[in-house]
Amino acid sequence: MRHLKSTLKWLYPGLKIKRWMALSIIGALLFLLGLGIRTQAMKDLNPITLRAADWVMRHVHLGLKPLVLATILTVGGGLLFLGSFSKFLTALVRAVDPTASPLHLGEILYERRKLQKGRKIVVIGGGTGLSTMLRGLKQYSDNITAIVTVADDGGSSGKLMKQLGILPPGDIRNCLVALADAETEMTELFQYRFRNSVNPSELNKPEPGAGFGEGLRDHSFGNLLIAAMCAIKGGDFEAAVRETSRVLNIRGRVLPSTVTHVRLRGEMEDGSMVEGESAIASSPLKIKRIHLVPNTACPADEVIEAIEQADVIVLGPGSVFTSIVPNVLIREIPEAIRRSRAKKVYVCNVMTQPGETDQFTAYDHVKAIEAHAGRRFFDYVLVNQEMPAQELVEKYKKTGAVPVMADTDRLKAEGYRPIGGNFINQSDFVRHDAGTLAKAIIALLR
Repeated sequence: MRHLKSTLKWLYPGLKIKRWMALSIIGALLFLLGLGIRTQAMKDLNPITLRAADWVMRHVHLGLKPLVLATILTVGGGLLFLGSFSKFLTALVRAVDPTASPLHLGEILYERRKLQKGRKIVVIGGGTGLSTMLRGLKQYSDNITAIVTVADDGGSSGKLMKQLGILPPGDIRNCLVALADAETEMTELFQYRFRNSVNPSELNKPEPGAGFGEGLRDHSFGNLLIAAMCAIKGGDFEAAVRETSRVLNIRGRVLPSTVTHVRLRGEMEDGSMVEGESAIASSPLKIKRIHLVPNTACPADEVIEAIEQADVIVLGPGSVFTSIVPNVLIREIPEAIRRSRAKKVYVCNVMTQPGETDQFTAYDHVKAIEAHAGRRFFDYVLVNQEMPAQELVEKYKKTGAVPVMADTDRLKAEGYRPIGGNFINQSDFVRHDAGTLAKAIIALLR
């Protein structure tokens, strides 16, 4: 009965498709009648069409010769069908997506089907590096799972975590935006950050977002939306992320690596301990080892399931100690990666990070991650071999960052399979190019 009611909704007023459906059917019938009259050998035609054609010839021929009448019915019916069906498709597409063009409907459907059948890709990490990777991969598959660290304790995420008791949403917000269909519009909205109040008399024009006071200061709109959704879902952070994903109509899904509240503890080179992700990142001391507190944090079932079913698993790019390592410190995650039959790739950073990976080569990045994971769990290492422009190198040197040396021979000697190439996008910053990076990953699957 429910299916019948759903079908009858096609006949409801206001849809603006019934007239075109009716005219399409009439056009198809006239076309078939024309063929019936025109065809001398009627053995292969449907009996109903035969009888209709015979009745038309005897009663509605209008004094026309059979060949002329057949031509009028065939051409007229065909044109009526094509025109009406085109209008029907236009009305249908516009009802679903007002911005879509009916002319590109076939192309849109083909691309959608292709993406829905795309390979299962799992990307693990955090920070801007992860969102860059997702931005490229979403062009090849809808079956993407981003597993994101929730150890951030700075900025807007840290404030919301302390004030509302939710998991930090910042890195998850970045991934949701990267996977959104309308990425440009969503980026501007979700990354919008409220600023401190200003005195209008001091400025000719207040900066956008000014005048919101201490309560909203430095919070991004996306973080606040996720926090609100979490409250609506009774404090269920996973449900909040799922619902926000639905609102954004993202390709794939985003999962926190754990739903346990965790913090990072950094063991520094001098033996001291530094608490918190932001404090570790800003410490001038060299990091010896990262610990997860509590060390009993468990991943969600969906995380393990995604890893076990993946065709390819990608770690990085991102801050080694504060974006990548926190995920592999959740013991079940590296174990699941080892069990998986997927191809496993680590995407090495293109520049070192002051205070975290000073003077690190590509090999040093790999060993730092696997030292925390306990043993090797990936085979391929994607490493940039292109030198950035000299002016950019000099600019980064002032902050203490240098290009990561691609010591591929050392990686090969240790049994890794390096994938070298030009993977950078040079503008004002040296970053991975999303498209080139995604092509290299997909090439492994082919």
